Amino acid sequence: MGFRCGIVGLPNVGKSTLFNALTETQAAQAANYPFCTIEPNVGQVAVPDERLDQIAVIAKSAKVVPTQLAFVDIAGLVKGASQGEGLGNQFLGNIREVDAIVHVLRCFEDDDIQHVANKVDPITDAEVVETELMLSDLESLEKRVPAAQKRATGGDKEAKLMASVLGQALDLLREGKPARLTEPKDDEEARVFAQAQLLTAKLVLYVCNVGEEDAAKGNALSELVFAKAAAEGAEAVVVSAAIESELVAMDPADRAEYLAELGLEESGLSRVIRAGYKLLDLKTFFTCGPKEARAWTFPAGAKAPQAAGEIHTDFERGFIRAETIAYDDYVALGGEAGAKEAGKLRQEGKEYVVQDGDVMLFKFNV
Repeated sequence: MGFRCGIVGLPNVGKSTLFNALTETQAAQAANYPFCTIEPNVGQVAVPDERLDQIAVIAKSAKVVPTQLAFVDIAGLVKGASQGEGLGNQFLGNIREVDAIVHVLRCFEDDDIQHVANKVDPITDAEVVETELMLSDLESLEKRVPAAQKRATGGDKEAKLMASVLGQALDLLREGKPARLTEPKDDEEARVFAQAQLLTAKLVLYVCNVGEEDAAKGNALSELVFAKAAAEGAEAVVVSAAIESELVAMDPADRAEYLAELGLEESGLSRVIRAGYKLLDLKTFFTCGPKEARAWTFPAGAKAPQAAGEIHTDFERGFIRAETIAYDDYVALGGEAGAKEAGKLRQEGKEYVVQDGDVMLFKFNV
């Protein structure tokens, strides 16, 4: 599964530079002027996971296949986007296609890089983007909710659901709050709310782009962003796009030493992935054998057939059972044979809730 994150922000905050570094490509043209990214660039990134490497060694797998994460570099937004200013309509349309928003905020001073508002203020920058998203949702719902309410009076059950849950979202937007604070009362309302594809319903990860000297601990500007994220139930990370760019150009063997010199234990990519997984409540299970060891991403709370469906729909449709070993047991007991001998290989059925790190073999019949 993985997830698809749209990288957004005002022009010249470091979006494309970060995208290039994260995906280890130069697919997005990084330049010191607005709208240098016209079409959304998509980069697939392998998700690093030490557990997968360990499993591959034990299983003597010929190939290691990590799960993938997609980053979408979306054109810079300006004030008035909801009314079509700049590349507004295209920007808003591209955001609808992603699972979460990675909102890059400039938290560094540099006289050589022009800020679109001629000042460095990440909180104001964030509010500009949020306001445009809310205005777009508000305009949409002010048309859709009355129409749904009218149909609901005629006994239309789907319209009644829409009037209820989208009406709640509309009230929030009118109060200047994002639609993601909406609380559907049941699964049916949750379905209708998701289908509405509201921009402010997207989960948000704030990325504080700082200078190299602040990469380890952040600075006063990034502290403001972390406080904002905490208040909203969002996530935030500190990243130096400049450092990430330097890492890309290095020999992989030299990267750890370079990071250590800067007081960093891991790359910005790893921090962004971990924060994104936490935000979207995603987990990982593994499959392995002589041919390959592979990581699979699934939503927390998924049952065994759903997890099997991440591999192939036939696995879910014809699910019989899942032979399951906890990661710690797999490693401690030297693999499948040792786990089976110790009674740690379990036969799990359709109601089993898959746990992060499970090593699984699905039995199915179509």
